[in-house]
Amino acid sequence: MLLFTPGPTPVPEAVRQAMATPTLHHRTPEFEAIFKEARERLMNVFGMDECVILASSGTGAMQSCVLNLCKKKALTINAGKFGERFGKIVTAMGKELVELKYEWNTPASLDDVKNSLETDSDIDSIFIQVSESAGGLRHPVEEIASYVKSVNPKIMVIADGITAVGVENIDVSHIDALVAGSQKAFMLPPGLAMIGLSSHAVDVIGEGVDYYFNLASEIKKQQKNTTAYTAPTTLIIGLNAIFDEMEKEGFDALYSNTKTRAKATQGALEAIGFKIYPSTPALSMSTVIDEDAEPIRKLLKGKYGVNIAGGQDHLKGKIFRINQMGLIPVNESAWVINAIEMALSDLGRRTFDGTASRVFNEIYYKKGA
Repeated sequence: MLLFTPGPTPVPEAVRQAMATPTLHHRTPEFEAIFKEARERLMNVFGMDECVILASSGTGAMQSCVLNLCKKKALTINAGKFGERFGKIVTAMGKELVELKYEWNTPASLDDVKNSLETDSDIDSIFIQVSESAGGLRHPVEEIASYVKSVNPKIMVIADGITAVGVENIDVSHIDALVAGSQKAFMLPPGLAMIGLSSHAVDVIGEGVDYYFNLASEIKKQQKNTTAYTAPTTLIIGLNAIFDEMEKEGFDALYSNTKTRAKATQGALEAIGFKIYPSTPALSMSTVIDEDAEPIRKLLKGKYGVNIAGGQDHLKGKIFRINQMGLIPVNESAWVINAIEMALSDLGRRTFDGTASRVFNEIYYKKGA
């Protein structure tokens, strides 16, 4: 079965082998050396001043950012399940909330952000997704962050990059916190969350708040190559192993290949009659809106050995999503597209003629032309 859901992604064999080595105690010089290496490499990927590794899901990192970086009132962007989640966390943590809500195929509007900041001077933080995976949408995070900092550098900009970090080169010039998760582009099992931080964010965190999600105590410990609480040793070993794989060709090549796979997948889908759902598609996945979304998914899984994701809430049964994150062999992406065209033939919607594979290969292999 080819796993092409946008998280969890497949774990490469080399990474599985690395994580199968004997367990290390986390309070030892041996593990501290492993942790130091992982942290330095992660900092390089983030391109930020500091980073923190947490034993939690990505939601834990989202909550820790709300706790540590929002003092009074947050502005959140809700264009999907994960933007909605930021709002729910803000409310649960007892902070005041201003929410900008959009359809799941519509990116945040800079004008709306401007209006919110102009009308409410109590807003001290903004929370937004880089890639909103509920609909495969890319928000104009860099543009919004730049504007926010131009009008008030003290406002904290927190970006959920869980389905964007490791997918594309994100401009973090005006971002204070960038969240990532292990089970997406890093191709690890779930359970590891990471946050890149600006020096301004570190200052704002100060002494920190909360107990487990106290980023101040974690920063102090992790700067000494250890953690405040029990480290997820196996996952951190796996993080170094996936960095080994990614660095064979380099991150520039990874970003370029991901972008080209995304364009090839989208072009092939459109060539066989599908409509891409979001108006600004993310590179992390290709999302199609189609009345036969569920029958297609069932055929792919049951007949062609391909597992892709469907939709949630009002999009349940109306969309399907194909992963593009991580080190994906191009032949596997091509097979997924081919299988989708065969599923359309099974449903009597079009005669199979290999159009999807042809268009995919034409776009992908012309990338160097």
